[in-house]
Amino acid sequence: MSTPRILLLGAAGQVGFELHRALAPLGEVLAATRDGKRPGGANGWVADLSQPPSLLGLLDAQKPDIIVNAAAYTAVDKAESEPELAFAINAEAPEVLADWCVRHGALLLHYSTDYVFDGSSRRPYREDDDTAPLGVYGRSKLAGEEAIRASGASHLILRTAWVYAARGHNFLRTMLRLGRERDQLRVVADQHGSPVPARWLATATAAVLARGAHIGEAARSNPGTYHLAASGETTWHGFATEIFQLAFAAGLIGRKPEVAAISSADYPTPAKRPAYSRLDCGKFAQAFGLQLPDWREGLQQTIGEL
Repeated sequence: MSTPRILLLGAAGQVGFELHRALAPLGEVLAATRDGKRPGGANGWVADLSQPPSLLGLLDAQKPDIIVNAAAYTAVDKAESEPELAFAINAEAPEVLADWCVRHGALLLHYSTDYVFDGSSRRPYREDDDTAPLGVYGRSKLAGEEAIRASGASHLILRTAWVYAARGHNFLRTMLRLGRERDQLRVVADQHGSPVPARWLATATAAVLARGAHIGEAARSNPGTYHLAASGETTWHGFATEIFQLAFAAGLIGRKPEVAAISSADYPTPAKRPAYSRLDCGKFAQAFGLQLPDWREGLQQTIGEL
């Protein structure tokens, strides 16, 4: 069998960066970004998801066997004032990808979010629970999911939450920056979830694609929507507290700032966040034999990387 061609969209993002490394042993990885530049300045392919029809030229020219879509509009608050752009990137572009996959027999692996739920559950969300997005970002991501499922494409949709990494824009790096600048921080303590390193998502994705006699075989045999997140639970306040404990021990910061617990009402934002973002990952574990460790272990590894 010939070497599979894997088109990676969003290769400059925090998940995409890790995916480029994790997918490399599986085939020929075609790394694509909005401007065609990969991290470090290397050249890649241009894939502007804000212009969905433009993706067809790249797809027809490269003819990938697998498309891994790590690109997304993720500015949750800004989406409230840019709904057209959010839907173009998060809903219309995935539909274009899925329709192309149907016509060419390709596999689509796509990432979605806990924001498709309203956060009112008292137990971890399962894949078949009712969706009820609270804002534009969640609605646009749900629309992308629905378009992929309706297309009939061979696909995996991986819903995840609270993603961070040693690079890029995320909660961990923001806390480290603010912790060096301030003696006290106020952090929301009534939103619950499971922080997951981008590297874990990438590693799990590669492991799923590698299963079976051929690359992508297990994924094609178990299509559908899955939840993939770290084990355990915390709040943003708990996450921040643990960040400063580990960062201080590692010498990344010279002192630990005081972390004051506040409510979501004390920190109003344009977009409302789900108060409960735990995802039940049992379906993923049963299908692929993989379960991510406790979130604290992921934080320790990422702090170590920094």
